[in-house]
Amino acid sequence: MKKLAILGSTGNIGTQTLEVVDKYPNKLKVIALSANSDIETLEKQIKKYKPLAVGVANPQKAKLLEKKVSIPVFSGKKANLEIVRMKKYDTLINSVVSLAGIEATLEGIKLKKNVALANKETLVAAGEIVMKEAQKNGVMIMPIDSEHSALFQCLNGEKSEEIHRMIITCSGGALIDKKLEELKNISLEDALGHKTWSMGQKITIDSATLMNKGFEVIEAMWLYDLPIEKIKVVVHPQSIIHSMIEYSDGSIMAQMSEPSMKLPIQYALSYPERWSSPLKRFDFSKDLTFQEPDLERFPCLKYAFKAAHEMGTLPAAMNSANDFMVEQFLNKKCKYLDIARVIKKVMDNHQNKKNPNLADIQEAIKKAQQEAKKFLFEGK
Repeated sequence: MKKLAILGSTGNIGTQTLEVVDKYPNKLKVIALSANSDIETLEKQIKKYKPLAVGVANPQKAKLLEKKVSIPVFSGKKANLEIVRMKKYDTLINSVVSLAGIEATLEGIKLKKNVALANKETLVAAGEIVMKEAQKNGVMIMPIDSEHSALFQCLNGEKSEEIHRMIITCSGGALIDKKLEELKNISLEDALGHKTWSMGQKITIDSATLMNKGFEVIEAMWLYDLPIEKIKVVVHPQSIIHSMIEYSDGSIMAQMSEPSMKLPIQYALSYPERWSSPLKRFDFSKDLTFQEPDLERFPCLKYAFKAAHEMGTLPAAMNSANDFMVEQFLNKKCKYLDIARVIKKVMDNHQNKKNPNLADIQEAIKKAQQEAKKFLFEGK
């Protein structure tokens, strides 16, 4: 039986992970959970899964929850780290949204826990440091992501030196059919209207700008130790082929399934086994289409490739500026096109530091948020 600590248990990935636990109660057991501030959902999860402890990042909400439950409630910025340091679990699922997940991932690796990673920022901002630590501690990071799970499966039993290129597919997000002129007046509701995936709001906006795909490109570079020149993005609106590997002999291996996050979540927990799933089976009457991404309409993908080429602290600055701008857009404090505009200005003004340590990355994150705020209001 795998014993789980789930960071971000009340979010989209966290709740779907618990649905997998529900299906396999004899294989998976919850030891600890954490949330940002949704203590109502967390309280229900405590009653159902009976964890040994929970964490709540919001200190005021943590105090309220403490009065209602009889287990330890860790609170504040270090709540997730306290959960990670618990001894009675073996597998850490990190589905915390934003840059807060980096320290938790590193701590889990140092403690030699199995890591199932849904927090994109960990590898985007600190991939060099994280992968060095994983290698040093003999920890394999299992991706909870449809594209990286697909790449992992296509690589099984193959030699990395025989990879000609990785092809990461992209649905195109909610705005793929919009012309550049139309993007000037896109509403929040428009950008959240994804056609094939049901995800949290932050990742849905990242999907609409194609920044999410840029993050995945950088993640793939670190996860699979591949130069950025060997990674390609292809728009595939049906979201059936989740990614592909083209090998040196011209063969292309693809992983296909109906779009559902439960499959990569379950595979990350079941590997090397495959457990049965209620996933809808593929209908072969469907047409599958592909197209090149339009980097003029969706420049965030171009910025991510630039950050991947330059490395250092630039990916962390890009990620941080994006976090800030998406939050502004979700709160209707900026326009859709402001997101890419401000990210570019932050990147253009960033003093890149090569071979960074964690302190350098944290400083880049902090400064990028300050710069993003300044550039946003300059444009008003």
